[in-house]
Amino acid sequence: MKEKLTVRYLFLIFVITPVLEMWLLITVGGYLGALPTISLVLLTAFIGVNLLRAQGFETLWRGRRKFEEGQLPAQEIAEGIILAVCGALLLTPGFVTDLVGFSGLIPPIRRIIAQFVLSRMVVASVSTNRQGERFNTSGSASRRKDGRDVIEGESWDE
Repeated sequence: MKEKLTVRYLFLIFVITPVLEMWLLITVGGYLGALPTISLVLLTAFIGVNLLRAQGFETLWRGRRKFEEGQLPAQEIAEGIILAVCGALLLTPGFVTDLVGFSGLIPPIRRIIAQFVLSRMVVASVSTNRQGERFNTSGSASRRKDGRDVIEGESWDE
């Protein structure tokens, strides 16, 4: 049932968003004209890509620093994924996708979204015993009893 709802929402997003974008582009084009509207779309893409590049490098360096300190840069990885999605939205012509893309470039909003995503994830560690046999410390293979996904990983000490 939950998967059907997700598919239904995704379908609505992929149908409603382009229709809304076309309507908005036609409306803005009616007020400003075709060339200024196209220029505005290109300008938002140019500004967005430059902001994305700067914030992407900042997130990369924070993640690298955490990794070098021996910490898992989960927050930075989640923010990097959000930045990638926002970058794709900023390159997509339209004002609605630009609005969503620019909102992901605002660091406090991006951190809130990343924390929400991370709070819904479960990390399970996979360890090895002295004979080299692997076992999952969470006691489950790929899903928990509450239906949330388990991300399996591997670690070792040197």
